[in-house]
Amino acid sequence: MHVATAADIDAVVRTLTTAFFNDPLWGPAFPDTGRRAAQAAAMWRLYASSALRYHWLLVSDEAKAAAVWIPPGGEELTSEESDGLPRLLRQTAGRDVAEAIVTINEQFTAVRPKQPHFYLTLLGVHNHHRGKGLGMALLAESLAHIDALDAPAYLESSNPANLQRYEGVGFTPREEIVVATGHVVTTMWRPAAGTRPGAGGYAR
Repeated sequence: MHVATAADIDAVVRTLTTAFFNDPLWGPAFPDTGRRAAQAAAMWRLYASSALRYHWLLVSDEAKAAAVWIPPGGEELTSEESDGLPRLLRQTAGRDVAEAIVTINEQFTAVRPKQPHFYLTLLGVHNHHRGKGLGMALLAESLAHIDALDAPAYLESSNPANLQRYEGVGFTPREEIVVATGHVVTTMWRPAAGTRPGAGGYAR
């Protein structure tokens, strides 16, 4: 695992684009399957590039897996990027798509915990490398670094198939978000190492 740099962004975008192409939330968000990859890639590039400023965009070898973390007190996008997101989406995917994604983002923001935490906004593995454990290995290594900082972590699971995987590394379901399509997104919380039962005298 290493911290991504600008040189990794193209590979990160390819990984995220393939990883979320058939995701039950983000796939239908771009309903034109013929143009979905290009449309979604523009959004993933914005989020991945913006995350570079925090030095918590973590990737495996050749960015076959990528984890986009936002540290405590941070935001996914700068104010300028956030203001420009609807325009970017309208230009690449049309008004309806832009409005739907903005609404999803607003739903996510409304329930995000106020307590400082590390926020896993995206975790994806390139389609060509699925089934090798790369995503969970990257997540586990990421969480080890977060545990060393004695900080909690938070995520939104857009795919119910991943809930058990996240529970296996210490996340527990927190709330459910129902988007306009009826799909349910589960938010999940992982307490700081020092606050977990049996943690005892946690040493930073």
